[in-house]
Amino acid sequence: MLIKEIINYLETIAPPFLQEDYDNAGLLTGNKNEKCTGAIISLDVTEEVVKEAIEKKCNLIIAHHPIIFKGLKKINGNNYVERIIISAIKNDIAIYAIHTNLDNILDGVNGKIAEKLSLTKTKILLQKESQLKKLITFAPEGMAKKIQEALFAAGAGHIGKYSECSFITKGNSTFKAEEGANPTVGKIGVREEGAELKMEFIFQSYKEQQIITAMKDAHEYEEVAYDILPLGNYLSDCGSGLIGELEEGVNEESFLSELKEIFNLSIIKHTALSGKKIKKIAVCGGAGSFLINAAKEAGADIFITSDIKYHEFFDAEGAIVLADIGHYESEQFTIGLLFDILKEKFPNFALQKTVVDTNPVYCF
Repeated sequence: MLIKEIINYLETIAPPFLQEDYDNAGLLTGNKNEKCTGAIISLDVTEEVVKEAIEKKCNLIIAHHPIIFKGLKKINGNNYVERIIISAIKNDIAIYAIHTNLDNILDGVNGKIAEKLSLTKTKILLQKESQLKKLITFAPEGMAKKIQEALFAAGAGHIGKYSECSFITKGNSTFKAEEGANPTVGKIGVREEGAELKMEFIFQSYKEQQIITAMKDAHEYEEVAYDILPLGNYLSDCGSGLIGELEEGVNEESFLSELKEIFNLSIIKHTALSGKKIKKIAVCGGAGSFLINAAKEAGADIFITSDIKYHEFFDAEGAIVLADIGHYESEQFTIGLLFDILKEKFPNFALQKTVVDTNPVYCF
């Protein structure tokens, strides 16, 4: 199997267009056309993880966090990032990062946290906006079915958990072919008028080029009339954080004790307890303080995340319990998530979870 086959499959689960603007997910080192001898999954790429890959003859590391996050002006081994890149390239090891694009899907990093907490009725906490567009095109009734099927196959008409969505209305159109044209219908210099169908499809913006190509390939007209409209709609199954509910409310102390056990925590930093039961829970793996207001507005009893700054704890304002469980700790189940995703698709592939603990933070 080639490295690109693994990458292509992962990108059907967590498309790259869902990563945040500041992120650097994707193939960071290596040639995707090389045969894959084995893959190691880790949360981070450290020098120890690269050594593990070398020892186990794995030429692919799949990590959650990108080792190259900011631009590198020199690569001479003066810091751990440069040493890792040099070692990976010397040993023909590809490094692939699947970061905020995996955070931003319903069944991604936060979905795994919700599963560990046995949450039900889960949904995205802060949905992604301006990721959708609408295609409007026109065709005679006899062509419409072929065009519709081609557009569905290219990814148009997908809304949330529904596919093959479209809207079609009947109307009349006119056109006149000028000199040099090669019309499918009508004659040069004669205005034609007839019945046509107006066809509308919503699609995710990153699929625009493939959808336009599919439409033109399926259409029989020399010049295809169409509009592309940007939409302000939200993607209901994509975005930051997640919120869900417990089957029954539990008191705060009991919930925090259970949280500590499930995530194997040494410590939980949290705001003052209110004495209310915990039932509605918001989560965000990694640094999620930007979602504090969203969690409050959603009516969460507690928001579980990491990297909350001192002054941000005040933002709870007694309306919610904020619980900082640590960055690594909040994302630790991501390794198992990626392993399960790939093992189901490629059951006979040499896939391993790293044995290296990459958490750089210790508690005394």
